[in-house]
Order: sequence, then structure tokens, then C-alpha cells
Amino acid sequence: MIRFHTLLAGLLAGTAAAACLSAPARAAEEADPAAIVAAQFAAGGDHKGVRASGAKGVCLTGRFAPAPDAAALSKAPHFAKAVPVTARFSMGGSNPKVSDKAKPVTRGFAMRMADPAGDMTFVIISAPMFSTKTPAQLLEFLQVRAPGPDGKPDAEKIKAFAAQNPETGRQAAWLNARPVPASFAGTDYWAVHAYTLTNAKGEKTTAKLKFVAADKATLTDEELKAKPDSFYADELKERLAKGPARFDLVAILAEPGDPTADPTATWPEESRKTRTLGTLTIAAIEPDATCDAATFDPVADMPDGIAGPADDPMFAIRSPAYAVSLSRRAN
Repeated sequence: MIRFHTLLAGLLAGTAAAACLSAPARAAEEADPAAIVAAQFAAGGDHKGVRASGAKGVCLTGRFAPAPDAAALSKAPHFAKAVPVTARFSMGGSNPKVSDKAKPVTRGFAMRMADPAGDMTFVIISAPMFSTKTPAQLLEFLQVRAPGPDGKPDAEKIKAFAAQNPETGRQAAWLNARPVPASFAGTDYWAVHAYTLTNAKGEKTTAKLKFVAADKATLTDEELKAKPDSFYADELKERLAKGPARFDLVAILAEPGDPTADPTATWPEESRKTRTLGTLTIAAIEPDATCDAATFDPVADMPDGIAGPADDPMFAIRSPAYAVSLSRRAN
């Protein structure tokens, strides 16, 4: 049972974080987080006791070891010494029965890096962009995908929405153009938002963060057909029995003109300078209860030395929306 004070702490943290944001990000609060969460559940079939996003997943434990020069970019304590990590791989959406073979669905990766000075949390996805750029757009994006009386969404409504909001098709197009990952641990993940790293001298660096898989693996169409709808958990169990899965945390450094307020927009990674901040090692599977006791909140759980964008309303809405989702999951 999740205690009330855990939920209340999440709500207060989200409110406090939003109060520190700029006017565009504070506009996220004008969108109703409860309406967004309700639309997420409706689009996924209104399943009970699950997350509004990432309903199907696997809880994990691991360790983050910073690169020797990571502190040159950020004074966060997590970049000065190795820290324990609680993490969770998942399939996008609120349907716990979604097929692992689904191509246009993002794979998710949430992690909480623990330190006595405060946690550092990331919620990342297997695509370099998000599906929408504002909370209001996200709400409509979800609403047009809600099943009708026949149990299916209205294809014409989806088509009309996509025509009016072309940026909302970038993520699905990117995913559909690539093979399905063979493993949760065999694909790269992006934080999609622009972060500001601050070192001990007060020097600031704007960057996007990417977790690069050490052992990438994808499935051909024929291999995919032979797989059951749920194979990721078993694959991960077998993989970790042989040794840990590893990801390098890479900072993609911004250049003048790179957008920081639109998570549907990407930066040209191939032409950007990068810095490796450390290595994340995933060692073992944990009981679901380890990950279910609280939400992974990338807005509230950020130490001094790293900050999310102050001008991106999709970042700001995460904290209150996650708190609502946690409340619904508890009841």
C-alpha cells in the first residue's frame, strides 16, 4: 500500500518545481494533469492498478560510475563517485498487455540514482524526440486515440489531428523506420529534453543526454514473427544471468540555435560534440514492489549541478502528472 504522505510529497515537489520555472513552462500547469492522465488510461483501455505510461515493465537494480572528468561539467555528487541505481524498463502506454513486438511504441527506461545529498532521476525513451510539444497538444493527441463504442479509435480523427499537428508524427515515423529492439538492454535511450549542467566554477553547459547501449541488438521481421508477445522480461533475465547490461551516459553539447523548448525537435547528433559522463550498469531484476513504492520524478529529483529546461512545458507537466498517476495506481 502506498502511503498518503508519499503522494503528498510528490505533489508538493511538483508544485515547488513548477514555481521555479519560466512563464512558458508554468503554462504547463494550466493544462489539467488529471485530464492528461485520464486520457492516457482511456487510450490504453482503462486498466486498473497500473502506470499511466509504462504499465508493462521490469524493475531493476544497478550502479552508475561517473567518468573521470564528469565533474568538469557538473558538480552533482553523482558525477563525483559511484552511486546505486533503481531502474525500470518498460513499454510505452497504459496497456499492460501491449505486445513487446509493437514497432511504433517507445521503450522506456526510468532510473533513480541515489545519494545522501539527493537523488538524480531520469525518465528516458528509445527515440530522440517526444510525441508532442505542449501539454494541451498531448491531451488532444491522446483523446483522438481513445477507443470508440466499437472498441477502436476513430482513424479519421487521428488522421485529421496529424494533418493539423505534423510534428506529432515524428516519433512514430522514426520508430517505424527502424527494426524492433531485441532487448530492453539492446537499444539507446534519450532524455529528449535539454538539460543545463553546472560545474563547481559556475560554468554552465546546455546538453541533451543519451544513454548508449553497449550491446545493441535488433530483430528482423522474420525473427520478430517467431517471438511471443511478451519476450523482453525473459530475455532480460537470461541476459543478466550472464553478466550486467551497460550503457554510457553521453552529453550531446548544444550549439547556438539548437531548440531547447520543443521536445519534438531533434539536434543533429552527428555534428555535435559529445562528452561521456559515466557508465550505467544494470545488474539484476528486482521485485516490482521496489519500483512501485514511489514515482520516478525527473523534475523533483534533480541535485544541484544539473537542471531540466525552464522553457519546456512538457518537462514541467511531468511532476504533477506522475503524482496523479501514482494516486490512481494506489487506489
